[in-house]
Amino acid sequence: MADSPAPRVAPQDRIPVKQKVAYGLGTVNDMWGNWLYPTMVWPVFNIFLHVSPSLVSTALLINRLVDAVSDPFFGWISDNTRSRWGRRRPFILIGSILAGLCLPMLFWVQPGWSEQAYFWYMVISSGVFLTIVSCFNMPYQSLGNEMTPSYHERTSLFTYKGAIQKLPEVAMFFAAAFMTLKIFNDASGEPDILRGARTYTMILGVIMIIVGIIIFCVVKERYYERLVVKQVARTKLTETLWQCLKVQPFRALLAMSLAYGLSTSMLGSLGYYLTVFYVCGGDVALGSKWNFFMGLASMGIGVLGVAFFSWIARNYGKRRSMACVLSMGVFVFLGSWFLYTPEVVWLQIFAAGSISFIAGGFWMTYSALMPDVIDFDELSSGKRREGAFSACGTWIMKLGLALGIGAAGFALESTGFDAQLGAEQLPGALTGIRLWFMLVPISGLMFAMVGLWRFRLTPERLAEIRTELEARRGEV
Repeated sequence: MADSPAPRVAPQDRIPVKQKVAYGLGTVNDMWGNWLYPTMVWPVFNIFLHVSPSLVSTALLINRLVDAVSDPFFGWISDNTRSRWGRRRPFILIGSILAGLCLPMLFWVQPGWSEQAYFWYMVISSGVFLTIVSCFNMPYQSLGNEMTPSYHERTSLFTYKGAIQKLPEVAMFFAAAFMTLKIFNDASGEPDILRGARTYTMILGVIMIIVGIIIFCVVKERYYERLVVKQVARTKLTETLWQCLKVQPFRALLAMSLAYGLSTSMLGSLGYYLTVFYVCGGDVALGSKWNFFMGLASMGIGVLGVAFFSWIARNYGKRRSMACVLSMGVFVFLGSWFLYTPEVVWLQIFAAGSISFIAGGFWMTYSALMPDVIDFDELSSGKRREGAFSACGTWIMKLGLALGIGAAGFALESTGFDAQLGAEQLPGALTGIRLWFMLVPISGLMFAMVGLWRFRLTPERLAEIRTELEARRGEV
């Protein structure tokens, strides 16, 4: 891990701050398009509509099969698009508008349906929605990988993105509190969570449309304007997955993403149940309010995590930044056993904040490493395949996250938990949830360390790669 500090950024390599901010706003559509639904599906379909956890988990797993097709397709087609607006921005605009309009449709069900009817509605509606989100997300992720050739400026770009991402994350934490507001109570005084979910997604859908328009108008496609329009060879659809997987540093990066994503994606679901049924004694409204406060803590402390690990990356290299993330994460999840406790309810705020601190550092560093891998690939392939790598990397990441989210439902059932029992759970059910919450992420962090050990792209090697590329095809 003997990386040296990155060199200072040349003026021509800098990205204007307004473009960094506009690009960072895209995390609104990324987060709400991909991860809002898995956050809201449990209180709506399991707690309110009483769909079994295993059916909810299965629906979430199945919709990732859609990503297996849509992500590579939109990554490939955006790599090969040539238009007056670039190759990424048209898809970003269209995908944002359609995703914003369709977001409320995810919860357009009626009480009284059968479990099977709810299940198939979840599968079909989320499958259509995720296809639309891919239209935005693959070009969006690809765009970030081509905005600058500078090792150091890439870290800066994804620091902005990681910090801004905390805003849409708060909206996901606030979802449960919003859905249980008293204005949505039914005639008996109980929260009508379904009506709250519909209202909330309508509001967020409008914001998604506005964000897409901002990105389209503000962010520029540097590589398209200076390099891609001259590139005769087109990327083949098969390159979107199999050819990318032949690149060794990319495989190491994917190993980190898969291990971290698979193990930590269970936290959102299990953490919500810990807060509501263990810390708050089964009071859904109270637990949802605490969940919102935890979201605020996650935003503030998560931004600090992005800034802290960005500082390490700038001064000691991205690999050392990632090593710090994974090492500190082990202690964070060990601490979660003591911070989720009904004796001192507010301690869970520090649990959520410290987890967000680690997550902010991981995803910022992971994103900043991806353009380095793409430069490594260009040296051997002679092509700029941001869309291919973004599609493959994002799909593997989402597969890990989806498997973790899906496994959360089965883990929940394995403990004997039953939402209809409220606070009167079977002996050992809540202890089982606490053990799952602590031990699974620690195991994932250990596997991610193996992937990091195999990632060998240092700042010195990347400087050599850039020199060779610019000698071959000129500067960008």
